[in-house]
Amino acid sequence: MQSTAALRPRLRRRLLLLLVVLSTSAAVLVLGTILAAEGFSVLELGILCIFAALFAWITTAFWISTLGFALRLLGRRTTPEASAPSGTPGTTALVMPIYNEDPERVAAGLRATLDSLLASQPAGRFDAYLLSDTTDPDIWLAEELAWSRLNREFAGRIEVFYRHRPRNVARKSGNIADFCESWGYRYDYMVVLDADSLMSGDCLIELVARMDGNPRAGLIQVPPLPVLRESLFARSQQFASSVYGPPFAAGLAYWLEGDSNYWGHNAIIRVAPFIEHCGLPELPGREPFGGEILSHDFVEAALLRRAGWEVWLADDLGGSFEEPPPTLIDHAKRDRRWCQGNLQHIGVLAARGLRPLSRLHLGMGVMSYLSSLLWLLLLGLSGLEAWLQARTEHSYFIEGNLFPNWPVSYAFEATTLLAITLAILYLPKIMGYLTLLGDHTARLAHGGALRAGLSVVLESLMSILLAPILMLFQSGFIVSILAGRSVRWAAQQRDDGETSWPEAIAAHWGHTAVALLAGGISYLYIPAFFWWLTPVLLGPLLSIPLSRFTSRADVGRKLRDWGIFLTPCESAPAEVLQRLTEIEAE
Repeated sequence: MQSTAALRPRLRRRLLLLLVVLSTSAAVLVLGTILAAEGFSVLELGILCIFAALFAWITTAFWISTLGFALRLLGRRTTPEASAPSGTPGTTALVMPIYNEDPERVAAGLRATLDSLLASQPAGRFDAYLLSDTTDPDIWLAEELAWSRLNREFAGRIEVFYRHRPRNVARKSGNIADFCESWGYRYDYMVVLDADSLMSGDCLIELVARMDGNPRAGLIQVPPLPVLRESLFARSQQFASSVYGPPFAAGLAYWLEGDSNYWGHNAIIRVAPFIEHCGLPELPGREPFGGEILSHDFVEAALLRRAGWEVWLADDLGGSFEEPPPTLIDHAKRDRRWCQGNLQHIGVLAARGLRPLSRLHLGMGVMSYLSSLLWLLLLGLSGLEAWLQARTEHSYFIEGNLFPNWPVSYAFEATTLLAITLAILYLPKIMGYLTLLGDHTARLAHGGALRAGLSVVLESLMSILLAPILMLFQSGFIVSILAGRSVRWAAQQRDDGETSWPEAIAAHWGHTAVALLAGGISYLYIPAFFWWLTPVLLGPLLSIPLSRFTSRADVGRKLRDWGIFLTPCESAPAEVLQRLTEIEAE
């Protein structure tokens, strides 16, 4: 007989599945009723199937956010507390893989994290490792100088080590694997940091305590909050994560419990089982689908779960930060690599012994990019269906029927379905805002109820304009990958930098051309469909000036002065963020 503890998460997941299935079935039934007015065609059946997949996708996120919203209102905890550990705290390595990054920013972030850790007076042993795969000799030399300064500053308090690999074998996952093989035996845990990661000492100490107190925990992921960028694009992303992220993370943690996922950084990992079970294979065939696994984190979490270790999402912990891409184009460049890495997971889905939820994580990673192509395909097929309907003349008198065959209007059903779809997409934003209103401290830190509400409206308008541009970007990535073009591994742009007009034109001229072509054809041949399509076309049509305008840091700073897109990390920054700012100012 199953224990209550094992049964409870299964009941939660079945409830979520039931809600998604019922919601999707109802929406498909309404759309099917509209499409079946004159009998189903192959085209209409295709529209219905794609719509069903996409509606299930968005309604899953909706129910997760709704559940998290309810949990936060009730004050329910979603992650286990650390039980009293026996013995001394485990030894922990903070490992930061770097590849052609700015050495000064890397050293400043690590220094701020270590200062915060020492200020929190850790009971256990912490060491830090800079794991360099840098290929530029000038940056390599600067890294060694930065490490030398760190080593002198923290001498006698925290050991800071530096290692340089001559070849970037297996990229980031190979870098971590090399650390595990060379020094992993010295540590119980490792905390993986990105070059732009920042973690508070309190967060690190609590993570070690939870690992000590939960011996079956193999990995605990802390959601990193995007911070410190000033461009309009980045500040809107930071605000969205700060307001909409907590309910979603709470719902995700509650639904998944010990079957959560790994996001590649800002997480603590039990070293021994990671070494034993998380060696990554090379996928058969050539890149982009074969070769080294780019998005290693999902696969490593799946391998830990296959071996019986738990993976948790600590949504209740703060003090975990990262820096977002500063511009729309930089966001797309990062997405290109993630897209290829997630599509590679198609080859991992059938691996032996993986748990169903691990397969679901991998599948959802694939769907997060495939959905863009499906949305584009749905728009194209819907336009074709509207064109065929416009050319079809209704037959009022059918041979054998005594009474006229009057046309039936489904305007109400179509409008209702559109309203429901929009509600599912935008209600999580409203729930995030309502959660904010219920927390006096958080509300003030986001600029107060009025400014936070205005920020939600502006962010929603920006997402309406930018979402179709990202859809076209990601659809192009998928086509490129299917054509056999692999991504080039390069360092990310992390500083605020304004997009120039030539850069914007080079990146977005295709999006503008698609909008003009689709808009022109629909306006000339299916004018009724054109007006439904207008909100989708507007963003790509304006993509060149939008990309440039949203990259501007002066606009972001001006809005911050007005209290728009304000986050606690700007109005009342954590000590570790203040320390980083001081170090960079020095």
